[in-house]
Amino acid sequence: MTSLYDFTATGLDGTRHALSEYRGKVLLIVNTASKCGFTPQYEGLKKLHEDLSGAGLAVLGFPCNQFKGQEPGDAAEIASFCSLTYDVKFPMFAKVDVNGPATHPLFAWLKAKAPGLLGSQGVKWNFTKFLVSRDGSRVTRFAPLVKPEALRGEVEKLLA
Repeated sequence: MTSLYDFTATGLDGTRHALSEYRGKVLLIVNTASKCGFTPQYEGLKKLHEDLSGAGLAVLGFPCNQFKGQEPGDAAEIASFCSLTYDVKFPMFAKVDVNGPATHPLFAWLKAKAPGLLGSQGVKWNFTKFLVSRDGSRVTRFAPLVKPEALRGEVEKLLA
C-alpha cells in the first residue's frame, strides 16, 4: 500500500472505515490511552478538533495497550471513558498495536513515512502524533511530550 487512503480501520463501534473517507483533510493521527500520564492531552485534541474541523482537520484516535497496559479496556469502556471524561467528538478507532509483529498497517506506513529520532521506526509511547497533509503525501511525527495545542500552527499551515 502506497497511500494513506488505501488503509482501513475499525471504529470503536466495530464499523470498518476506509481512510479514503478523509481524503482532502489534514489528519492528526494519535495512539491514545486512558490510563497514561499524557491522557489529559485528550483536552487539547478535542480543542483542535472543535476549532479546526470546519477548516478541514480530522483528529483520529487509535487506542493502544502496548505501553505498560495503559489502555486495558474493551471498545465499550474506551468509548465510555472518552465520552464521559473528555466529551471526545472526533473519531476513535478500535484498539491497535503500533509496534511489533501485529502492528496495524496504518501505523507501519506512518512510521516508515515519518521515522523517529535517529531514524527509529518504533513508536516510543502513548500520544505519539502523526500530522498528515491534505493529499496524504507529507507526514510529520511529534513525540508524546508535544502537546496538541503546540501543533496548532503546524496544522493551520497545512489547512491554508
